[in-house]
Amino acid sequence: MKKCRVCKARFQPRNSLQVACSPGCALELARKQKEKRAKEQAKEQRRWLREQKAKLKTRSQWMKEAQQAFNAYIRARDADQPCISCGTYTAGQYHAGHYRTVKAAPELRFDESNCHKQCAQCNNFDSGNIVEYRINLIERIGQAEVDRLEGPNPAKHYTIDDLKEIRDRYRRMKRELERGQEAA
Repeated sequence: MKKCRVCKARFQPRNSLQVACSPGCALELARKQKEKRAKEQAKEQRRWLREQKAKLKTRSQWMKEAQQAFNAYIRARDADQPCISCGTYTAGQYHAGHYRTVKAAPELRFDESNCHKQCAQCNNFDSGNIVEYRINLIERIGQAEVDRLEGPNPAKHYTIDDLKEIRDRYRRMKRELERGQEAA
């Protein structure tokens, strides 16, 4: 006696390969298998398409994705902190504001000590409110670290693989941070 894969009824098979008790169950089983194969093919097609799109991305697109992941992590890390420049908790929108700008010091683009939560007003309209930023930065990370940021830093040339790794690392760190906040 075998158990039908569709209706789970016990039946006496005519041969060793029979897995369904009746033609109706056999048709249902074939339909389910066809749907399963179609889903697998669709999944494989999406994976292949995703890979093809990734191959077409330029270095600047990878840089943009890495920067977005880094900025999202900084905003999540400093979620309970006020704006580093003006100290407000009530701003409508917060950015990840760099002390040394990305244009002035591209080697510090992904340096966590160089980037903190900053309100849109200070970051966009007050040109970073840099004087207050520096005062509060010294309180937060110390004079030695600020001196390191202001001093000469070695240039960094990011490859596409480096940018993928940076993007993935900061996405993972943000998820871990958010899970830790949910658990608390």
